[in-house]
Amino acid sequence: MENEVSYRSLFDLTGRVAVVTGGAGILGRYFCAGLAESGAKVAVVDIMEEAARELAKELTERYSVPCLGIGCDVSQPSSVANLVCQVVNEWGRIDILHNNAATKSDNLDEFFASFEDYKLEEWRKIMSVNLDGIFLVAQAVGKQMISQGSGGSIIQTSSIYGILAPDFRIYEGSHYLGKQINTPAVYSTSKSGVIGLTTYLSAYWAGKGIRVNSLVLGGVDSGQNAEFKERYSARIPLGRMAQATEVVSALLYLASDASKYVTGQSIIVDGGLSAW
Repeated sequence: MENEVSYRSLFDLTGRVAVVTGGAGILGRYFCAGLAESGAKVAVVDIMEEAARELAKELTERYSVPCLGIGCDVSQPSSVANLVCQVVNEWGRIDILHNNAATKSDNLDEFFASFEDYKLEEWRKIMSVNLDGIFLVAQAVGKQMISQGSGGSIIQTSSIYGILAPDFRIYEGSHYLGKQINTPAVYSTSKSGVIGLTTYLSAYWAGKGIRVNSLVLGGVDSGQNAEFKERYSARIPLGRMAQATEVVSALLYLASDASKYVTGQSIIVDGGLSAW
């Protein structure tokens, strides 16, 4: 065959430098592990600095690749600038950004409040991380990638509720951490904004060799009560919520040369929810 390639090697990230925001979170831990196992040097970035450092140490020992834990508030430009400086000072470059940080607020009563009673202060607090933070980190890392002149891959975490409205019936009797839950408008709006920014940047930076894609996730089993899991699973063609390990491979595809001709896309990992 002409132009024969090793397809397996396209997924190899050995020597690449990856930055994962929200890296010490429920899903972030799995994303960081997947990148490290694939050979990347991983900067585990999280507002919980000690947790980021502990995870980086664990990954270094488990996968024998250098990993670095960094504390960062993605809603603050100075903190984001410091993040980029730390990574570049340590490893000289950034090849992969997983723009993954998001928040559900430290006040669940206000976060899950009805739309009619939602406070502007709470709206802005969530947006400052879920959308402003995505913008600030993409801006800073994108500028670094341009200065390197060798392109890169940026993956931004969105949600199925960034492209679909929630089915509010599934929240009847559903709880998370002891609270009655829903999907607030601020969450859907922020995740829709992530997709819009992704498609914009994919065209804006295409000439620089920087690919930008969204990872659009459905519900992941992470502590919801049995009532919610049953109602949500009934809406899914595959009949269940995702396990955290099942969403990592899509990230690895987008981070690697296996997706070298893929940009501006929303890769949906939802068990078929959006097919119904």
